[in-house]
Amino acid sequence: MEDANQTEMIHFHFRPFSKLSEVQMLIFVAFLIMYLVSISGNFSISIIIWIHHSLHTPMYFFLANLAALEICYSSTIAPLTLASILSPERTIISLPGCGTQMFFFIFLGSADCILLALMAYDRFVAICHPLHYTHIMSRWLCAQMTLGSLVLGFTLAVQLTVLIFRLPFCSSKEISLFYCDVLPVMRLACADTRVHEATLFVVGVTVLTIPFLLIILSCVFIVAAILKICSAEGRHKAFSTCSSHLTVVLLQYGCGSLIYLCPSSRYSPERGQVVSVVYTFITPVLNPLIYSMRNRELKDALKRAMMRFLLPQT
Repeated sequence: MEDANQTEMIHFHFRPFSKLSEVQMLIFVAFLIMYLVSISGNFSISIIIWIHHSLHTPMYFFLANLAALEICYSSTIAPLTLASILSPERTIISLPGCGTQMFFFIFLGSADCILLALMAYDRFVAICHPLHYTHIMSRWLCAQMTLGSLVLGFTLAVQLTVLIFRLPFCSSKEISLFYCDVLPVMRLACADTRVHEATLFVVGVTVLTIPFLLIILSCVFIVAAILKICSAEGRHKAFSTCSSHLTVVLLQYGCGSLIYLCPSSRYSPERGQVVSVVYTFITPVLNPLIYSMRNRELKDALKRAMMRFLLPQT
């Protein structure tokens, strides 16, 4: 009972970005703008795909799910981060609250990475096996694969979060980041964490390395198939679709690898702070912009929706 009470009394607080209130306010405004843009952009993509029947294809089904994941992913981090920037002294988080945030961060981030690999597989089938695309990428298979990414992300998140929060934490301490990430929290434990670091590496390989290698392999086959296309317009459309996806992949997997696939002894809180800003705030903003700007069908659907909204009905 005493241990349980001690656990409940442990609280963490986040390290401020700067000791200057003016800098903190500028960071708050920048983060708030990025959060609102990411929410509105990803929400718009989800709604546009849902209301336009011409976009009810496997590629846009995965894209709508990716946008929904990005909304949830951003909302897991941004609100508490914004609150801690405004009042760093008052914003504290309990041990259960920190565990909850970490769980959803791992769950949604893992599902996001796996879904990007599924989108690459969809493009591989569409370009390399166009005649069998409709038969292979059925609605049932797409739903199963999407559900599988969520189940795998959920399973990894439960195991890793439970493992980390079974560690003893001696007292209330400062997390060297703006949210409850795995490595900063693990460093606050008063016990040997080698097993936990090894588990984190296995999760990182499962979520980052394996999907990334599969994406690269699919890109090799896709490029080979594109070079055989006689039509210049066909090659341009295929390259445009794949390049936008590859840009998102490099942003997501590159930032994640810098943190979770490097030895924990080389972890730098300063580098972690910068890289974490990229994949928690900047990437969710860029994803809808990259896909909407590089995809003609989605761009046309967005334009039609904007025209209907702006122009009065006659």
